[in-house]
Amino acid sequence: MRIVFANRYFLPDQSATSRMVSSLTSALVHQGFDVTAITSRTLHDHSNVALPAEEMIAGVMVKRLWATRFGRHHLIGRIMDYLTFHISAFLWCLRNLRAGDLFVVCTDPPLLSVTTALPVSWRRARTINWVMDLFPEVAIELEMLSKTGIPGKLSKALRNWSLRKSTVIVCPTEMMASYLIESGFSRDRIRVMHHWSDGSEIYPVPRSTNALRRHWGLQDKFVIGYSGNFGRAHDFATLLEAAALLKNDNDIHFLLIGGGQQRARVEETVGIQQLKNITFKPLQPPENISESLSAADAHVVSLIPRLEHCIVPSKFYGILAAGRPTFFVGSPDGEVANVIASTRCGEAVEIGESQKLADLIVQLKNSPERCENMGRNARDVLDIVYSRNNAVQSWSDLMSGLQQRAEEPLQSSVYRSA
Repeated sequence: MRIVFANRYFLPDQSATSRMVSSLTSALVHQGFDVTAITSRTLHDHSNVALPAEEMIAGVMVKRLWATRFGRHHLIGRIMDYLTFHISAFLWCLRNLRAGDLFVVCTDPPLLSVTTALPVSWRRARTINWVMDLFPEVAIELEMLSKTGIPGKLSKALRNWSLRKSTVIVCPTEMMASYLIESGFSRDRIRVMHHWSDGSEIYPVPRSTNALRRHWGLQDKFVIGYSGNFGRAHDFATLLEAAALLKNDNDIHFLLIGGGQQRARVEETVGIQQLKNITFKPLQPPENISESLSAADAHVVSLIPRLEHCIVPSKFYGILAAGRPTFFVGSPDGEVANVIASTRCGEAVEIGESQKLADLIVQLKNSPERCENMGRNARDVLDIVYSRNNAVQSWSDLMSGLQQRAEEPLQSSVYRSA
């Protein structure tokens, strides 16, 4: 049985979905599975890069499909990038999928499961829908689409149709799974498989030996980090207001690493308010990720509450791996907030509670032992619950079970003919 993963990004790209898919596929190869990945020829943050059309990465056969490369900065160009990748994915599946293949379709670009559903069926393959983000719900909650408008309704209807065509639906959280069940999908076809981080790739680096922290002049500071995408799904106002409240505390510094749609606006706010206690850095190369995440003494993760059933902030798992506490800004009943409460690996505040966030930061700065305990708890929960080994075992069991189910009719036929 060949397993084909479809996601717009793959290594060497370092976006969240790329890291998840690349990590899983290479591990499945080591488990003995035959794995292919179809993806684009570019990087999410460097649209001018053209990667090889075909290459082998960690045992995974990577097929890079043609698509336009306008990048993420303009809506029309982004739509064209999505559309051309959809067309290429449709044609590749139509030409290359084989009977018995297992097709794992991800959610970047949105609605890829819709485009590929028919060629997968025509080629007599089976689909696992790996739902990392729920579209169009994300766009509707962010008011990019109207809930009652034709585009929103049509997108949702097509997405639901494609999910019903799949053999299994994989969700990263119970909240997302519950939403789909309430929407009419059978619990029997839904699997909750948490995201993870590779604890051998990301690990705690002590402050005293962290070259990046020293290079950035943060040795003597209590550093609050944000690392990842500056996306529409995240709240930055609470973080910036807390930084403003703490601007006269010379022992505390904020380190914001990454890029995305909201970064320019965040930088503009920092400039207007003259917040000298905030430093911006770009995403770091993979070989520096442990030092980058460990440069902060604690991290901020945020998610707009109405998106809890649509998205899980994957940056949280890297923070756990780095052994750092998390300040979560969002719903107190959300996925990350619940993990924090049950494992004591951080603190949670609601959006707008900037004074509370500032107070918690000061308390953690003044209690190094408590900060260290939270960091140890974070790494422990990574190793026990959200490890790569656990995730790979769950996926391997799922794949093996589907392979066995596919072989049973053939075996029964052989017995009858005998």
